[in-house]
Order: sequence, then C-alpha cells, then structure tokens
Amino acid sequence: MARVDPDPSPDADAPEPSPTGPGAVARTRLYQDGVLVQEDFPVDDISEHLATPGAVVWVDLFAPGIDDLAVVTHELGLHHLAVADAVGTRQRPKLDRYSTHEFLNMYAVALDDAGRLRQSELSAFITRSALVTVRKDAAFDMDAVVTRWDESPDLARFGVGFLLYALIDHVVDGHFATVQDLDEEIEALEDQLFDERVGTQELQRHSFALRKSLVTLRRVVLPMREVVNTLMRRDLQIVGDEMAPYYQDVYDHVLRATEWTESLRDLVTTILETNLTLQGNRLNVITKKVTSWAAIIAVPTAITGWYGQNLPYPGFADTSGLIASVVLIVTVSGGLYVAFKRKDWL
Repeated sequence: MARVDPDPSPDADAPEPSPTGPGAVARTRLYQDGVLVQEDFPVDDISEHLATPGAVVWVDLFAPGIDDLAVVTHELGLHHLAVADAVGTRQRPKLDRYSTHEFLNMYAVALDDAGRLRQSELSAFITRSALVTVRKDAAFDMDAVVTRWDESPDLARFGVGFLLYALIDHVVDGHFATVQDLDEEIEALEDQLFDERVGTQELQRHSFALRKSLVTLRRVVLPMREVVNTLMRRDLQIVGDEMAPYYQDVYDHVLRATEWTESLRDLVTTILETNLTLQGNRLNVITKKVTSWAAIIAVPTAITGWYGQNLPYPGFADTSGLIASVVLIVTVSGGLYVAFKRKDWL
C-alpha cells in the first residue's frame, strides 16, 4: 500500500464543480443505520446526506471523465492523484492511502467463449461513510454486487466495511472461477497431448495461449493478497471486528487462487516441455524406421549391382545366377527384417 501525503487543501483553488456530466452514468444508494432508505438521488446531495449520523452512501460511476468526477471530488474531498488514477486505465491492482480516503484499484476477470482472458478494471474511493466505485467498461456486473448487498441486509449495519467486502468478494470469486476454467482447459490440453489426431502446431498454439492467460491472471491475482491484507489492518478502521472473519475468508480465497495460478503455470510449462520431448521421440522412431528400411533396401541394390558386373562369375549368363541372386536377396533382406523387428526398429 502506498502512502501519499496530499496538499493541505488540494482543491482549494478549484472552481465550484458542476453536476455530473453526461459522459458518466451515476447510480447512488443511501443507507441509514444499516437500512436502505433511498436510491438514485443526485450526486451533489452526497454531503447533505452524510451530514446525518449513521448515513452511508454508495455512488457508482460508469466510464467517467475528470469533469464527471468533479462533483464527487468536491463532496468527498478526493485527492487529485487518486482521481487521475480512477479516470486512467491500466493501473496495477493496489490500495493507496490518502489523508481523507483510500483508493483501491483491481480487476475482474473471466474467460470468453474463445478461451481468452477478459479483464475489467474497477476503482473505488473508500471513506468511513462513503464508497464510490468507478467502472471503466460495461463488462463488470455491478448488479451482481448489489444483489449480494440486498441478500445480506443484516450485515448492512456495518456500513462501508460490508459494502466493500461484497464488492471485493465478488471480484475474488471471479478470479477463482477463472482459475478453475483454466484448469479445465489445461486438463483438456493434457488429453490432447497424446492424441495423434491433434496437430503439433495446434497444440503448441493452445499451450502458449493458456500460458499467456495465466501470466495475465497472475498479474491481477497476486497483488490482491497485499490489498486484502492491508484492508484488514486496524489502523485503517475500515474493517471492524464483526467484518474481520468475512475479510479473512476473502483473503483465504485470494491465497488459494494465487497458489492455483502458480501451479497451473508450472503445469503448462511441463506440457510444453513434454510436447517437445514427444516430438523428439517421434522423430527418433521415424529416423530409426527409415534407416532400417534403407538398410533392407540396400541389400537387393548391392546384390543386383554385383550380378550386374560385366565380368565372369559363378552363374554368369546362366539361370543359376538369377536363382542365386534372388535367394540371396530374399534371405538377407528377410533376415534383416526379422532382426530389426525383434529390436523394435520397425
């Protein structure tokens, strides 16, 4: 977790913000003492709602720009560096700490129909009484997170800690499901490894694609250990004692997903190495068989070449010579074939 010391008042000289612009779609919720009391209220009412003791606010923004975040920035006093990270893309999974809030960035992942890893970046601003989520694309299913909130109304009284838990748990469950899907893909690849009908090039292409997906998944899953572990620190005062077991369960899932990803990377590497070894073995078998047949074919070539001399020899220009050559060809070639067969060279 990075510690950032902001200016005393980073937005002191900023002009009064205008309401959220048309570039972002805002979704809001207000909880009062753990009870959902209002939805889809204007974003510029955040400070008014938070002035009430026991109020917790959630704001969700889809693909916002700097101007779209101006109202939320003004209402919650967000740091301009965190806002820039939320608007930008390709941030690493992290948890940055500022004087008035924490900034979280993470990725939801899933495998598409073609077996490629699809990522969806998600950012969040975390205060003691507000959670602001920023989605970079429509692939992330926020409705599933809202459903989790509604299915556990008894935990809503724990405020932001509960809202953040359901959000991270949904993301980590996606990581776990993706690792499981990749595991099934690798098992199918193992079955193809010894299937003579599957082309070597196709097998290699599939192996490298899975390896690439696992490398990308590792970059997303591995930093989540530090993120969840940091959120559980008592000095942040985000996770209370009541929510600590839930975050510990998420942390356990993160560890399992990380370990599973690492083991699958090693397994894909082993499959690639095994495939190369099998190719070498097949080449040796083919070379052995070709050499054996070449040796057998060399016998009649040598004998007929000998009998083709223009010099007198036993059976020269006589039927006995033809008979002798045929007998030699059949006998020596047959003997070589039997010998090679016994040695499994044919």
